Amino acid sequence: MSRKKIALIGAGNIGGELAALIARRELGDVVLFDIPEKEGVAKGKALDLEQNGAVLGYDATITGTSNWNDCAGAEVVIVTAGVPRKPGMSRDDLLTINLKIIRGVAENVKAQCPKALVIVISNPLDAMVYEMKKVTGFPRERVVGMAGVLDAGRFQLFLAREMGVAVKDVRAMVLGGHGDTMVPITSNCTVDGVPVAQLIAAEKLQAIVERTRNGGGEIVKLMGTSAFYAPASAAVQMAEAFLKDQKRLLPAAAYLDGEYGYRDLYMGVPVVIGAGGVERVVNITLTSDEKAMLDKSAAAVRELIEASKKL
Repeated sequence: MSRKKIALIGAGNIGGELAALIARRELGDVVLFDIPEKEGVAKGKALDLEQNGAVLGYDATITGTSNWNDCAGAEVVIVTAGVPRKPGMSRDDLLTINLKIIRGVAENVKAQCPKALVIVISNPLDAMVYEMKKVTGFPRERVVGMAGVLDAGRFQLFLAREMGVAVKDVRAMVLGGHGDTMVPITSNCTVDGVPVAQLIAAEKLQAIVERTRNGGGEIVKLMGTSAFYAPASAAVQMAEAFLKDQKRLLPAAAYLDGEYGYRDLYMGVPVVIGAGGVERVVNITLTSDEKAMLDKSAAAVRELIEASKKL
């Protein structure tokens, strides 16, 4: 049986880290794609990673290219293409620039990878993944946005450091749009089953919620560009759940058609990812405050999507 084929659209920081993680986990062969002006970068990273495989002992063919034909038939497509955030720039500021890029990517994905699961990382995430589904015409099960796994990871880390517990024992869920209105669900957050409200003061918890919401911006300010290690790991977690039919329950930007009271938008909600892609959206009980914050986040996402329709 041949290895799976995974196409990574964008050979920048996230694309390179995605390729490294996929190769080390031997999830499949990798096609690292970028525009012709950056083909050398894609080819160089691919060669470096294949040589790394000889050192570490993993088996994966990694191809750098600017030819969409090389992506043909990929089972998974992970899209990072677009301009990264810079200091002082919000995700929304990226809309005009990256919308044009994502439309071109979507047309080629539709032509070359008609059966793929598409995971979008490009920002502003909720608008980009919505546009991907619209242009490709793929069913909602096969177009999903990576945001919640990353945001929940940040939330888990900050909580673990504050409480002095192992980060792997913290269970957290972050819903809503991937931006300043995201909603860390504190009512369902536990440390190995113990509610965090029993372990941390309310004002400390609220401070961590705010830091989580600004987690991406904090990194942009520090190093002048977007994060890439954690976003890549989060996307690979989703891809692996699909390729291995793991039925993972993860927060992700999914197309909503009535779930949580919202229609025709992408937003972070709990989903089950398996061989069928986004196999179902899981409805969880929220407090009245959490539902109000989710409504606010949905309104912000809706505004972003309506703006993209005019561009």
